[in-house]
Amino acid sequence: MLKSKKKFAAIGAATLSLLVVGAGAFAQKHFMLSSALRPEVKMQLSASVERDSALVALDKSTVVNPGEILDWTMTSENDGNAPALDYKTVGHVPRGTEFVAGSAKAEGAKTVFSIDGGKSFSPQPMIEEKQADGSIKRVPAPTAMYTEVRYEWADAFAQGGKLSASYKVRVK
Repeated sequence: MLKSKKKFAAIGAATLSLLVVGAGAFAQKHFMLSSALRPEVKMQLSASVERDSALVALDKSTVVNPGEILDWTMTSENDGNAPALDYKTVGHVPRGTEFVAGSAKAEGAKTVFSIDGGKSFSPQPMIEEKQADGSIKRVPAPTAMYTEVRYEWADAFAQGGKLSASYKVRVK
């Protein structure tokens, strides 16, 4: 058992490192620009692990164990001089983890999910499942298949505003 924990720790650290470094790659900013007024949105990704009924900040050296819950938080701030329209941000479900159903939270945002690495999003991703009679039926995808969580705000992201979104994953 100890051997698998060490192996996962190395994988987990590499995954976390990629996520922290690539956080900007997962944040999508969609807004209209004018020549003088421009939103400037900065996004920060942080994570913690639930241990003994407390949250412990997660960093590259943190060893995570199978069954533990990781809590990801994305904080966005509009430091520009104009609102950002149709703002969206995307959180990645790291390899070796599984999205925790019902854990996606963001005030005022619509939440959608991807099962294909972010190529498409849906409030309820569907898959085709072969039935006993040989027919194919579309059924909800299990959360184990989720690869991304996207938050979409319909209201303008105000100048000086701050938005927060979070979700949880369980270590496999």
